[in-house]
Amino acid sequence: MTAFADTLRDLIALEGPITVERYMGLCLTHYYATRDPLGQAGDFTTAPEISQMFGELIGLWMLDIWNGMGRPSGLRLVELGPGRGTLMADLLRAARLLPDFLANASVHLVETSPVLRERQQVTLSKTAVPVTWHDRLEDVPDGPILLVANEFFDALPVRQFLATERGWCERFVGLDGEALTFGLNPEPETSLGAPIRRGDVLEWPSATISLIQHLTRRLAQRGGTALIIDYGYWGPAFGDTLQALKGHASVDPLAEAGEADLTTHVDFHRLAEIAAGEQIRVHGMTTQGDFLEALGIAARATALKQRATPDQADAIDRALARLTERGPKGMGELFKVLALTHPDLPAVPGLAIHPLSSART
Repeated sequence: MTAFADTLRDLIALEGPITVERYMGLCLTHYYATRDPLGQAGDFTTAPEISQMFGELIGLWMLDIWNGMGRPSGLRLVELGPGRGTLMADLLRAARLLPDFLANASVHLVETSPVLRERQQVTLSKTAVPVTWHDRLEDVPDGPILLVANEFFDALPVRQFLATERGWCERFVGLDGEALTFGLNPEPETSLGAPIRRGDVLEWPSATISLIQHLTRRLAQRGGTALIIDYGYWGPAFGDTLQALKGHASVDPLAEAGEADLTTHVDFHRLAEIAAGEQIRVHGMTTQGDFLEALGIAARATALKQRATPDQADAIDRALARLTERGPKGMGELFKVLALTHPDLPAVPGLAIHPLSSART
């Protein structure tokens, strides 16, 4: 038992059961504030940590978008949840191919973890590009925006509702003796209507909805593009997707409170609907593998191998395979890609315009 778990149990004993959303928020705030969770020594590995090719291709993608926007000045280059700063460092290295881009852009990282901010400072100090940190996207200065969010939205808290004979009852986390346990609010949430099938789980991502609403309104008013890469699906759909990772293995979400990474799958259809409602153009969804291949990751791997040792070339091949691997457990298929743009931007590399936005913009 950890000190955080003791604090959490004391809170529930005092106030009563808490929502899954609050439980996730409390656990994740503690989790990210107290560690660097990335890499082999951590709990999970992200695409930028696997290969520089990932961030480089996104950097070149951003250059293309900026050209399509008419090369505006005062550009805000933003990353949500930038991890160790690896993606942004690789992105900036690729962006040097077009010096005017960096001359007209400022870099902004939205990060609340003091531990990860320190890692980002070390990583990005080598780029010689000034960086500003923010706690919230709302704090990023006004201006057109190019934003990337890789494995960010999956870590935002969600509410969960279970379909019962009484209706949609919200799932709570309470106590069974000293152990944390799931329970249900006996009173249904009438605003959700009547469920069709008992046992279904509805996940409601309040934090994601709020953030996407702010982001899309900013895109509509100031221009720009947001690139979202995460594991998820095209909904609507029902199911309990809450999971916990510790030491690169799945664990009980209640057993390692505050000491494991908690995530849920992202409903990309919900993001697209919000964007389309704000007259934002939606591009995608596609898989990470298809997106990276459309951007030329195979050609980039070939170019890197020309200057590599045999061992380095093998590592490049393994990274390429991992980033684009198909199948239900392959990163290339599990992770999805969606772009949201101002309606004046007709097309983006690697992603087709979705009919949902074509009908509304």
